Amino acid sequence: MNALLFTCLLVPWLVAASARKFDQESQLIMGSVPGKELSGYFIDHLKSRRARRALPLADEPDDSPVEAGGDTSDLPTCLLCVCLTGSVYCEEVSPDMTSVPSLPKETAYLYARFNKIKKIRAKDFSDIVTLKRIDLTGNLISEIEEGAFSKLTMLEELSLAENSLVKLPMLPTKLISFNANHNHLKTKGVKANAFKKMTKLVNLYLADNEMEAVPHIPDCVRTLHLQNNNITEVNVDTFCKSNDTYYLRPSLNEVRMDGNPVVLSKNPDSFTCMKVLPIGRYR
Repeated sequence: MNALLFTCLLVPWLVAASARKFDQESQLIMGSVPGKELSGYFIDHLKSRRARRALPLADEPDDSPVEAGGDTSDLPTCLLCVCLTGSVYCEEVSPDMTSVPSLPKETAYLYARFNKIKKIRAKDFSDIVTLKRIDLTGNLISEIEEGAFSKLTMLEELSLAENSLVKLPMLPTKLISFNANHNHLKTKGVKANAFKKMTKLVNLYLADNEMEAVPHIPDCVRTLHLQNNNITEVNVDTFCKSNDTYYLRPSLNEVRMDGNPVVLSKNPDSFTCMKVLPIGRYR
């Protein structure tokens, strides 16, 4: 009788002990991982499981690393770049960025400097009408399709400095600042009236190019950089108006023409409408 009672009490205890041991071995041992890491493990694991459940079988994420020198065209822009509210920063992207990335619809400021972008296509900015500033300094851009900026009615600042451009496309008329320093622009690649309709333009930078003549400069321009080109001549109509002796340009307060072959003192009447003389060669 006593033996039967002992057996009845022992069997449930052994079953419970075995279950506790199995449960402990199938889980992480508490204390073996710091609390913060353990919490992060479960959070990451849960996110991964939810993400995978949300994807169709064919769209399982590929965890393999991107090969060095690969193409960024298939990667989401905000994975390659820093995306903040209204701003996208894509500077010195690795792997190489060779084309303008797809942008969020609300983008107002794009900084894609020092990459290997070679061409700006007409469709690159066609849907991003909110853009106010584009900085593509230090790329390899040699071609811009006509109409590439035609829909950017809010664009105020555009920098194409340090590229390989030989000509300019039609530019947005509301630009306040345009920078095309350090390219290969020649006079035939910059239409004589390229800036004529830009009635808000304040800063115009065309230094370190291969231009032979000064293009038409709007009255609103305050700062004009034309140094280190191949300009050989200026005349009374370059900055002033030969048919209007009362014409003045009070806004133009900085003109750089140093590093050009032109001798500015040969045409002293060329600057009578200006309140400052250009910086350059006078003898």
